[in-house]
Amino acid sequence: MQKVTRLFDFPYYQLENHPLEKSLVTKYDGKWMTTSTKEYIEKANTISRGLLRLGVQPNDKIAIISMTNRTEWNIMDIGVLQLGAQTVPIYPTISEEDYEYVLNHSEATYCFVSCAEVLAKVNTIKPALKHLKGVYSFDTLKDCDNWQAVLDLGKDDTNQPEVNKRKEQVNANDLATLIYTSGTTGRPKGVMLSHDNIVSNVIASEKRVPFEAGASALSFLPVCHIFERMILYLYQYCSIEIYFAEGLDKISDNLKEVKPNVMTVVPRLLEKVYDAIIAKGSALGGIKNKLFFWAVSVGLKFEPYGANGWWYEQQLKLARKLIFSKWKDGLGGNLTTMVSGSAALQPRLSRVFGAAGIPVMEGYGLTETSPVIAVNQEKGGGWKIGTVGRVIDKVEVKIADDGEILCKGPNVMLGYYKDKEKTNEVLENGYFHTGDIGEIDTEGFLKITDRKKEMFKTSGGKYVAPQLLENRFKQSRFIEQIMVVGEGEKMPAALIQPDFQYLHDWAAKKGITIPENSDIIINPIVLEKYQTEVDLANEQFAKWEKVKQFRLTPEVWSVEGGHLTPTMKLRRKIIKEKYIDLYNDIYGHG
Repeated sequence: MQKVTRLFDFPYYQLENHPLEKSLVTKYDGKWMTTSTKEYIEKANTISRGLLRLGVQPNDKIAIISMTNRTEWNIMDIGVLQLGAQTVPIYPTISEEDYEYVLNHSEATYCFVSCAEVLAKVNTIKPALKHLKGVYSFDTLKDCDNWQAVLDLGKDDTNQPEVNKRKEQVNANDLATLIYTSGTTGRPKGVMLSHDNIVSNVIASEKRVPFEAGASALSFLPVCHIFERMILYLYQYCSIEIYFAEGLDKISDNLKEVKPNVMTVVPRLLEKVYDAIIAKGSALGGIKNKLFFWAVSVGLKFEPYGANGWWYEQQLKLARKLIFSKWKDGLGGNLTTMVSGSAALQPRLSRVFGAAGIPVMEGYGLTETSPVIAVNQEKGGGWKIGTVGRVIDKVEVKIADDGEILCKGPNVMLGYYKDKEKTNEVLENGYFHTGDIGEIDTEGFLKITDRKKEMFKTSGGKYVAPQLLENRFKQSRFIEQIMVVGEGEKMPAALIQPDFQYLHDWAAKKGITIPENSDIIINPIVLEKYQTEVDLANEQFAKWEKVKQFRLTPEVWSVEGGHLTPTMKLRRKIIKEKYIDLYNDIYGHG
């Protein structure tokens, strides 16, 4: 077979080089069901034939909206792309208003949904959808055609030659997918990615990851996001068995069942895993407790490649044997690599998981760059904690005069769909303007220091980088989410969403039982504790950067509540609007 140039080439490449019995594995009714490489391709072709019979034309847009990652998603993806049509993956958790906007803006002709919950949202807005001809579901639902109907349409293979003809006509530079980024402000933008954008990214990233054919992966980050989607193509390219997690709530069980070798993570998940481990350690008594926290203190000093010297490595060996081996067992026992993206990873998490023998390779990129720009790699000295690794092959990065990271390469998007103006704002002379501030060190490692748009100046003219502060403050067990504010004001301050479960547990030990969140956050003892946590986090920042005041918020910040984007980034403008009274109280605006 010729080399992979289009996204649907990946399963065929796998079939030719290292076919798998368990190419895609999903749990249905409590049982893991496997799809071999051969079945995967056969089903994708059946879908292609069925879609042809539904009248799907090249450049038609087909939306896929799924609550969880599953085998059907991948079969649909390949089946659509082979026809020269494009997939439009949509975040299931966005608002109905955004569903309506994306489905109309992309002019999607068919929509495939996972379950009743997604269907209900689509049905609500159906009268407003101008181009939609039909909706199919993966789950068996009473009031919706099942995707099996499309498979049944494709059972007759007499139109397979037409599928093959359509496939041949697809060029590497053709549009493959529209991914709508949930902007922290304004309407979602449709990022146009070609086959080559993503294929080039997969092939360049493959050199960075130590995957052996036949290894297994657990996939749970949303596949509608380019990070996990690119990784799924990468797994297929490397012949890795892909198990789809049942959902975030079942991740712990699935890790123990699947015992994967690799998985992708976001920092928020690692923070939660770490906090849960620390909570268990805190509950230990006597010598066990002391040993546990000794091991953690060793772990927090970890440096790759034995850089801390012989004596440290001896301590680490002991800590691994006594304590960290149990952490590894808790994550299935076989995990050798985690790949982290989508937000900045706190160096302490990188250190402690590295010490535990489960290194986290942090990478960096955006939807517009398909996504990887740089990523750490364990082999060949390519791992440096506190950085996002070295820039991948064929991609060029330069730092603008104001510190902004500019990126050029085959991974840079074609543009924003139907939006020349916004495209021209970010693409200049082939360089994509990331909106992130960073630097490249003497060893070629890229370091992200902040979001250009999120940095602000106080009234004293001093620049403040909120993300740096927020990452440090979130190390507190008491703080679930935090937003640093203060643009044009005399000092930085913060709106804090407590980790309510942890706060209530702590308060109960102090003899404070206040069931309502809105009441516990104004309790003087609680406020005093938060002041202590704020003072501690402030220690490492310059005087003008320190958070001088804070207010606790009574709600849990969520995607549904509008506080967060689907990738868990803060919607700063909306959060400020929601808590404008608290903001005005901080700064004395009446």
